[in-house]
This record gives sequence, C-alpha cells and structure tokens, in this order.
Amino acid sequence: MTTPTETQDSRTVILTDFAATKVKALLEQEGRDDLRLRIAVQPGGCSGLRYQLFFDERSLDGDVVNDFGGVEVVVDRMSAPYLTGATIDFADRIDAQGFTIDNPNAGGSCACGDSFH
Repeated sequence: MTTPTETQDSRTVILTDFAATKVKALLEQEGRDDLRLRIAVQPGGCSGLRYQLFFDERSLDGDVVNDFGGVEVVVDRMSAPYLTGATIDFADRIDAQGFTIDNPNAGGSCACGDSFH
C-alpha cells in the first residue's frame, strides 16, 4: 500500500467549515473512523465531466490528501488538475440542500449543475 501525498501549502480543494461540520456528522452516523471524503472527476453528465463525492477508506497511488479540522479530503492524481482551487460547501436552504462545488476551472456547466466542462 502506498502512502498518499500530503500537501499542506497548496490545497487541491477547499472544504468550508460548514461542509466539514456536515462531513463529520455524516461520518459519525456511519460509525467508522477510517473513512475520508473523496472527490473525483469522471467522464459523463450533460457537459462532459461530472463530480463524484463519496466516503472511501482506500489510499491510491498519487492521492492528494488535505486535512480540514480532522476531516481528510482525498483527490486522485487524475482529478487533481480539474479540482485545484475548487471550494466544497454545503447548502442547507429551503431551495437547495447538499454539497456544492464552486470550481474556477469549469468553463461551463449544465443547467442541473451536476456536470461541467
């Protein structure tokens, strides 16, 4: 098993404090302390690329790991260039609820906001 690359100076993604609190609550519900939030970019969606957020216990070769107050966010090496500078937040409003991604690298997105190019 390889060790993920630790980056503290240049964060691939930014997890807001509110999103980190939500992730911690979800991890507590899972009852596991070996999971980290993984964000990846995969082909698909209306605009060509789509985000995937999920809990993962794996460590992949070339992973970039950032710690946000005890919440580890992992990005694989193929997704990292697409996500550098992206901010992950959590919306909890009457008109929207869930994780949101503000990505300065996206040239455009679809109307539903689930994919980008």
